[in-house]
Amino acid sequence: MKKKKTKRYTEVSALGKYISMSANKARRVIDQIRGRSYDETLMILKFMPYRACDRILKLISSAAANGVRNMNFDKRSLIISKAEVNEGPSVKKMKPRARGQGYPIKRPTCHIIIVLRDKSLNEKYEEYRRKPWALMEAESRKPRVLIINGFDKKKKKDTHKKKKKDTHITTYSSEVLWHEK
Repeated sequence: MKKKKTKRYTEVSALGKYISMSANKARRVIDQIRGRSYDETLMILKFMPYRACDRILKLISSAAANGVRNMNFDKRSLIISKAEVNEGPSVKKMKPRARGQGYPIKRPTCHIIIVLRDKSLNEKYEEYRRKPWALMEAESRKPRVLIINGFDKKKKKDTHKKKKKDTHITTYSSEVLWHEK
């Protein structure tokens, strides 16, 4: 089975495997919280009357702790971008019945995947994906200008008696020198 990739710098995930409950019972809770913010999700899960809420609450808080500890995310800006419930293997038991017969019992399990996304970082990431030079432009809006040959462009006058050519060197944040005439 291929492991699904998440966006590396904007998402964190938590995976709960072999949780002892039916996948359908967990799905009715997951459908209520998908796409909501972290704080709103915690409030919803605390007041829902289903048994699945406790397990899902633990997974969401674990994913948030992963984001805060490993990626320095802010809990207030987290949203649930993906929430999946998949069926796991059934635990099969035999219950003794009358006349020496056995009655099969199947206890279903499920796997729950929660992915949280930091919406503040996601906006920066999408801008970077569209135009990678945008982040470098944002850092260096104003180029630094060095004055050569005594000519100052701001004062618009020559400091020497003779007029010289208008030459200056512009340096950008990447420390590359550009000669302009």
